[in-house]
Amino acid sequence: MNPRTCLVTGATGYIGGRLAPRLIAAGHTVRALARTPEKLADAPWAGDDVVVKGDLSDRDSLDRAFQGVDVVYHLVHSMGLSEDFMAEERESATNVAKAAQHAGVSRIVYLSGLHPTGKDLSQHLTSRVEVGEILMASGIETIVLQAGVVIGTGSASFELIRHLTDRLPVMTTPRWVHNTIQPISVHDAMHYLVEAATADVPESRTWDIGGTEVFEYGDMMQIYAEAAGLRRRRMIVLPYLTPSIASRWVRLVTPVPGGLARPLIESLECDAVMHDHDIDTVIPRPEGGLQTYREALDAALDRVRRADTDNDWSNADASVAAAEPLPSDPTWAGEDVFTDTRSLSSSATPEALWDVVEGLGGENGWYSLESAWTARALIDSVAGGPGVRRTRPSGTPEVGDALDWWRVEAIEPGALLRLRAETKMPGTAWLELRVVPDGSGSRLEQKTIFYARGLAGLAHWYGQLPFHKVVFSRMLHNIVAKAESRS
Repeated sequence: MNPRTCLVTGATGYIGGRLAPRLIAAGHTVRALARTPEKLADAPWAGDDVVVKGDLSDRDSLDRAFQGVDVVYHLVHSMGLSEDFMAEERESATNVAKAAQHAGVSRIVYLSGLHPTGKDLSQHLTSRVEVGEILMASGIETIVLQAGVVIGTGSASFELIRHLTDRLPVMTTPRWVHNTIQPISVHDAMHYLVEAATADVPESRTWDIGGTEVFEYGDMMQIYAEAAGLRRRRMIVLPYLTPSIASRWVRLVTPVPGGLARPLIESLECDAVMHDHDIDTVIPRPEGGLQTYREALDAALDRVRRADTDNDWSNADASVAAAEPLPSDPTWAGEDVFTDTRSLSSSATPEALWDVVEGLGGENGWYSLESAWTARALIDSVAGGPGVRRTRPSGTPEVGDALDWWRVEAIEPGALLRLRAETKMPGTAWLELRVVPDGSGSRLEQKTIFYARGLAGLAHWYGQLPFHKVVFSRMLHNIVAKAESRS
């Protein structure tokens, strides 16, 4: 491979923030263009020689940033950020083309959208097509990759599908639920984008990319529901439900901003499938093949199964799945996750504190309002859950052991105990207890995690919150008191 100097516009965005570190891992030199470089201050790959300040509406800043660049990745989209996003994207593309010409850039790579030919397109797709045409008309070799819904946490189209499916067991939908889509995992989209830096192409043109499966939008939502542990969704198609009305409904029941929801919904009015597979002639498929839709969903939902609520720049490392969330993702991206954390210092030694923590459950109880715990367990038994189940192993519990209605998911003797609740609830809950040395004593850190499942999950969390604040706060204090009494 011949390493290139690649400039990435939109480096703080969904695609750009994941692409830049992968280009570096592939051996390329990367220059990340950002209007606000401070947003990348903590990114481990974004050193002072990588991030450059620039604005796509400012030709002078682009002329400076493009000097010495071989490949420009144009990944900025103004949808949801500007009322006249088409005009803004047209201006940005024109400035990128002229700056690239001025700097002697040899290639431009642009990510557009799959769309049918010969049909009226939404403003969103029309703008994508227009931008691609502007870049290809620059005289610079241009690769326009056209993709449908990109599956991964942070992808706007995927988040729209996720939140609608999560929150609506019964939904009224426009006719577009029967339109077809060929989704692609963010893992595979990254593969094609990275390879586009050096791929040998015959001419400037568009190239369709997508996964191996074609679904109706409704099928995508049902498969997502299955992967997320939700019941099958019921969809009532209303043929006269306009995009305007549908976008208002989406804004009401999901956290996706209205300015973004409407153009996305309008774009669902047409099929988004590959019309040709010529991409296979210039870029081989990823090693191991393209991910299936279900594999892409599992990658996007993996953090739920790991009880992982961290959203930091370590996820940007090229060795980490591209479906993992980044701090630069929008605040409305991802699952509905709630955490409640507290800590308390103790004069007890870490060993004494851990001795109490590892003894939780069974006859020892939970050191907090035992009557309330018992009542909760009785309600759970009626609902078909494990109920009271007063049991625990003798000695230190191991992964897989039951502690009453909890299951041990992780344990680091002397330091960490993570339990997953097996009670019936519309979501998944964990209790994490961590013992940390603190001077001559110790500190107990307690964290409850809840991934809500649908509207019922949201109602469950907020309904249980007052109970949690009392019960888990008292548990924390009583565990510490017990440890100190033994020291």
